[in-house]
Amino acid sequence: MTTQGNVQPKAFPLALFKFNVRDAGTLIGLLIIVITFSFLSPVFFTLPNLLNILQQSSINGIIALGMTLVIISGGIDLSVGPTAALSAVLGATLMVSGVPVPLAIMATLGVGALCGVFSGMLVAYAGLQPFIVTLGGLSLFRALALIFTNGNPIFGIPMEFRTVINSTVFGVPAPIVIVIAIAAILWVVMNKTPLGEYILAVGGNEEAARVAGVPVKRTKVTVFVISGVLASLASLILIGRLGAAEPTMGNLWELDAIAAAAIGGASLMGGKGSVIGTLIGAVILGSLRNGLTLLNIQAFYQLLATGLIIIIAMLIDRATRGK
Repeated sequence: MTTQGNVQPKAFPLALFKFNVRDAGTLIGLLIIVITFSFLSPVFFTLPNLLNILQQSSINGIIALGMTLVIISGGIDLSVGPTAALSAVLGATLMVSGVPVPLAIMATLGVGALCGVFSGMLVAYAGLQPFIVTLGGLSLFRALALIFTNGNPIFGIPMEFRTVINSTVFGVPAPIVIVIAIAAILWVVMNKTPLGEYILAVGGNEEAARVAGVPVKRTKVTVFVISGVLASLASLILIGRLGAAEPTMGNLWELDAIAAAAIGGASLMGGKGSVIGTLIGAVILGSLRNGLTLLNIQAFYQLLATGLIIIIAMLIDRATRGK
C-alpha cells in the first residue's frame, strides 16, 4: 500500500528492532549524557544507579510508547496522567476489597481501555480535535478519580501484588522487563502488521489513507485504546512500588511522555516515530534527572534542561523532515 504525505521509508533491519539513522543520533545523545555525568559523579556509572535510572524511566517509557502511536497517527493524548490516576484508584479499591489480584489488574487495564475508547470515539467519529478532546479528558478523568476517592489516597495494596512488581528477573527489576516486553510487542505491531501500516498512513496523509482503503476511524480509536491501557499499566507499576494509590498521581505524565517521544524522533505532525527512539528518549530524560540530582542541582534547573532538550529535538526534526 502506497500513501502520500509524511510516511517515512522503512529502515533496513539490522537487528531485531528497526534502528534507523534518527535512532542512532538519539543513542549518541544518550551516550554523551552518560559519559558527561560519569565524569562529574563517580556514582552515576555504577550498576545499581544504572538499574535505578532504567527502573525510574520504566513508567514514563510505557506511557511514552502509547503516546508515540497516537502521535504517529497524527493525534495527541493529554489525558494519560488522569487516566492512570483513575485506573489506579479503581484497581486499588478492588484489591483492597478482596477481589483477586488478576481480576483487579484486568479491571484496571479495562478502565484505561474505556478512557481510550471515549477519547478515540470523539476524535474519530465526532470529528473533534485530539488536543481538545484529551484536554477535556484530562479534567474529566482527574475529577472522576477525586470524586471516587473523595480526594483521599487508598492504602493497603496486597503484598502478593507488590511482591510481583518489586521482583527481579535474573537481577533485572520487573518494571524494566515489562517495558522491554511492551516495546517488543509494539515494534512487531508497527513493523510486521497491517495496523502499523495503517497508523503510519493515517498520520502521514489521512485523506490518501482513506482513499487507499485504510480504516481510518478504527485506527484512530485503536491507538487511543492502546495509550489508555498502557497508562493503566504504568499506574499498576507505580502503586505496586508505593503500596498506595492517589487520585492526584500521574501529574504531568503526559508532558514527560510527549517529551520522550519527541526526543526519540516522533514528529508531532504525524507520520513518523520510532519505538526504540522513544525508549531511548525516556532513558535520556531519566538519566538527565538522575545526573542532575546526584550533582545537587535544584529541580527547576532540571525542568529547564528538559525543556531545552525538547526544543532541540523539535529543531532537529524540522531540519531533517523530508530528508
